[in-house]
Amino acid sequence: MHIMEGFLPWQWCILWYAISLPVIIYGITRIKKVADELPESKPLLAVSGAFIFILSSLKMPSVTGSCSHPTGNGLGAILFGPWITSVMAAIVLIFQALLLAHGGLTTLGANIFSMGIIGPVFAWLTYKGSLKLNLPTSIAVFSAAFLGDIMTYVTTSLQLALAFPTPNVITATSKFMLIFAYTQIPLGVAEGLLTVVVFENILKLKPDITEKLNLLTRKPTSTR
Repeated sequence: MHIMEGFLPWQWCILWYAISLPVIIYGITRIKKVADELPESKPLLAVSGAFIFILSSLKMPSVTGSCSHPTGNGLGAILFGPWITSVMAAIVLIFQALLLAHGGLTTLGANIFSMGIIGPVFAWLTYKGSLKLNLPTSIAVFSAAFLGDIMTYVTTSLQLALAFPTPNVITATSKFMLIFAYTQIPLGVAEGLLTVVVFENILKLKPDITEKLNLLTRKPTSTR
């Protein structure tokens, strides 16, 4: 999913930075608020960030010569909301760009927008919406992680199509989505199942914190 260094025209690099940066700044303020009000949640913040780093570093080749990987953004979105997850994803993407040559600094804004903002927003909306529909928690978690993963790649496809609209944006988006689809759908399913396992263990090990974070509430809550 990571758009590699130097791949996007500079105008698009600036645009995605301009869109992503305010979200990151807001996410930092949300992290400070959560850390001040609920300091015992800090280990969960670290676990969520590590989950994103490990899963998104597992690159797998696709049949078209590109590559795909899980994103790990669903767990953080469920636990802490999309804005805090955007900060964790940004930190992960910076480390991967500098240490693993995975993505790049010029394309960092675009990668943050797809994996750190759009993916978590869809994951969080899916999780809360599923709870309001009284779906089982495991189904809500799986759906959130799966859609958070898939929507990241849909967004990346659209970003690439906007930068390279040949012959037009719609056709180009379809082509880029097709490149990822072969490997991303099974990866999304696997990520959803893994997220369910991790989430259920968190509920068992940290019931007090999960209650304070309102993770199982079926009433509308803020995005933290």
